[in-house]
Amino acid sequence: MNIQQNITQGIQQAFKVSFSHDLPLEEISLAPTRKEFAGTYTFVVFTYLKVSKLSPEATGNKIGDFLKENVAEVADYNVVKGFLNLVLNQTVWVDLFQKLIVNQSIGQLPPNGKKVMVEYSSPNTNKPLHLGHLRNNFLGYSVAEILKANGYEVIKANLVNDRGIHICKSMVAYQHFGNTETPESSGLKGDHLAGKYYVLFDQEYKKQIEALKGEGQSEDEAKKNAPIILEAQDMLRKWEANDEVVVSLWKKMNTWVYAGFADTYKRMGVNFDKFYYESETYLLGKDIVEEGLSKGVFFKKADGSVWVDLTDEGLDQKLVQRGDGTSVYITQDLGTADLKYKDSKIDKSVYVVGNEQDYHFEVLFRIMRKLGRSYGSGLYHLSYGMVDLPSGKMKSREGTVVDADDLMQEMIDTAEQHTKELGKIDGFSSEQATSLYEMLGMGALKYFLLKVDPKKRMLFNPQESIEFQGNTGPFIQYSHARIASILRKAEQIGVNYKTTDFSSINQLEESEADLIYLLNDFERKIEIAGEEYSPSVLAQYLFDLAKEYNRFYADVPIFLENDPTVLAFRVALSSQTAKTIKKGMSLLGITVPDRM
Repeated sequence: MNIQQNITQGIQQAFKVSFSHDLPLEEISLAPTRKEFAGTYTFVVFTYLKVSKLSPEATGNKIGDFLKENVAEVADYNVVKGFLNLVLNQTVWVDLFQKLIVNQSIGQLPPNGKKVMVEYSSPNTNKPLHLGHLRNNFLGYSVAEILKANGYEVIKANLVNDRGIHICKSMVAYQHFGNTETPESSGLKGDHLAGKYYVLFDQEYKKQIEALKGEGQSEDEAKKNAPIILEAQDMLRKWEANDEVVVSLWKKMNTWVYAGFADTYKRMGVNFDKFYYESETYLLGKDIVEEGLSKGVFFKKADGSVWVDLTDEGLDQKLVQRGDGTSVYITQDLGTADLKYKDSKIDKSVYVVGNEQDYHFEVLFRIMRKLGRSYGSGLYHLSYGMVDLPSGKMKSREGTVVDADDLMQEMIDTAEQHTKELGKIDGFSSEQATSLYEMLGMGALKYFLLKVDPKKRMLFNPQESIEFQGNTGPFIQYSHARIASILRKAEQIGVNYKTTDFSSINQLEESEADLIYLLNDFERKIEIAGEEYSPSVLAQYLFDLAKEYNRFYADVPIFLENDPTVLAFRVALSSQTAKTIKKGMSLLGITVPDRM
């Protein structure tokens, strides 16, 4: 039984006694009291005026009097129009804090017996990862960690797009311009080397289009007839026919790219439990097409193509297999969805993919449910908005993409410069300083991309993200380092904060109670973040917690306190805040420093 449950039961009883009305517990909700009013929780009475047959103020006072008299947690109340603000007893906070500090599994809910797969990253093997991939990877990793904290068994999956015409474009360009270049001979990461030839293909393709237009062809004709695009199409056919030369080149270039991706993922701080490869899954789904036809979920047109009709559900007709029997993208996704379930017997499957694919996934999920898949209700598209830059949209084939490796290095370099200017590395060895710059730069980048609701399109501002003030990763990281310093000092002077009994404390500062309130809210925020698949919920909570701790630190001089029990309490409160920040930031994929 927690504080809110006791209060809601008290409100239920107040309605029964004061208004002879049975109010279901599920209809009673408490909100945090607004900062400008005294109180912790607020109950809004407007909805119940027909029951009380009194004014909003009189209704609030009636309930408030009952709670003050009958609920031990409620010390006082005030009514502002129809808002009943409840002030809690100081002893409630001390008791609550004592329960918090004995919890060894902070931020980890009990196992729920369910299994979820989170698929993210999904790179193409013809180019390096870019800024958009950073948001995707950070979101996927964080959501996976948050679901794990919610008690799920989590499988992190990566479906690699390693086949298709776009891959062949890099391969054709390498045949033309590569001159046996390798990552070693060029000094380039393998994914950057493949990306170089993807750009070269596009440049050559444009030249050939212009040349054909000069010979009198229309733009559409020139695009179809350019020799280099015909080569790429021919190469794809050869790859599908398992041509030895083409497959050998494909394997060689992909090996380079995977080595490059591995370095990038390591710096990102993300990982995967399972890899799927489009080259192994692109033929899947044809048996599901036959199943759908037999069940009447799909229908066949005169040209032999197979479709699903979703017009009665507000969508339209969608092609699921071409007339010649070849797959379209959704055919493969039907098969991969089944493969995932076959491999892992998952209850939920989360696809972290940009919002330009919203329609695709809506159709896919409806089809799987129509086919009666047991996991159909657990399919979820974590749709996220694009990341914009002042220079506009990124186009990788034109070489104007913001490369993930370059951006991460730029953030780390900026963190170094900023940290040196603020003089926060005094006494650090060069190795410690380098580690701190990496921690701050990556923390700034991850936090900035995760603090925004995933559904929203966002503008990335590198300079703003690295600031040590405001809603940034470095501000929270610095707060943790500050607390770590306090804990070191407490150890040095022999403060016994780990085993002290605080039950004798009967008076708290406002900032102390507010801090305990937030610490107690941690697991609820983890639940909400998991339910909404939104790390931004947790990011905002951690910012609020760090901000509240800094207010407490400014208001309450910890080491000037003469009462040893109160001193130990304030150090313990600091310690619990540090643990919560560290755990919460780890769920965002961010590490925190102990020194700055």
